[in-house]
Amino acid sequence: MAGEDRDMETETETGCPGNAAGRFAAGEDPAKREQILAGAWRVFKRKGFDAASMNDITREAGVSKGTIYVYFSNKEDLFAALVDQHRQEFATSMRNILAGTEEVRDGLKQFGKAFANKMICSDMVPAMRSVIGVIDRMPKLAQRFFIAAPNNVRTVLQDFIEHHVALGHLKVDNVELAARQYIELSTGTFFKLRLFGEIEGPVPEEELDRVIASAIKVFMAAYGTDKA
Repeated sequence: MAGEDRDMETETETGCPGNAAGRFAAGEDPAKREQILAGAWRVFKRKGFDAASMNDITREAGVSKGTIYVYFSNKEDLFAALVDQHRQEFATSMRNILAGTEEVRDGLKQFGKAFANKMICSDMVPAMRSVIGVIDRMPKLAQRFFIAAPNNVRTVLQDFIEHHVALGHLKVDNVELAARQYIELSTGTFFKLRLFGEIEGPVPEEELDRVIASAIKVFMAAYGTDKA
């Protein structure tokens, strides 16, 4: 019993979170939550959503049944949390990349390369495949991948475009449409090939550069100004 209590509540390094004893309240330890999510993701990748069970996830994550249900009410809740986590991590990384650029073309290039590599070489496509597998039964879950929110990668690109519109570098009537168009131009083919298993390893650097350069040329022809 004592071991299970230790599993459910973790002391902080600073000793100042959930209560006077320096422990997190049940269900509020971010390290424990991450431990469960990491275990769940390994199970979902190995078995798929439908074949995975909460017992599988409990064993993989190394937590008790009591603990996992404190953090997540069911498999669907856990899977939704994973979707949100993947989407948010992706968006944050892309925002950081764009924050380090000043010129439109450089930002578009860095965004396109990072987006393509994320689609091809990370767990993003396996996550999307899992979502597609349950889309008829769980349509709202699938929508979470693409919802327009601050932690959505398309919104990150929209913010970048709006910034350069304000600077006079771009002239765009519909920023959302322009962001969608650039994503499709720079990474659409690679993403679809990866999604359907046509490519497994990284795209050759010269091919990636060639496609992205063409995407930037088309995008700037449509939206660039003489100030760009």
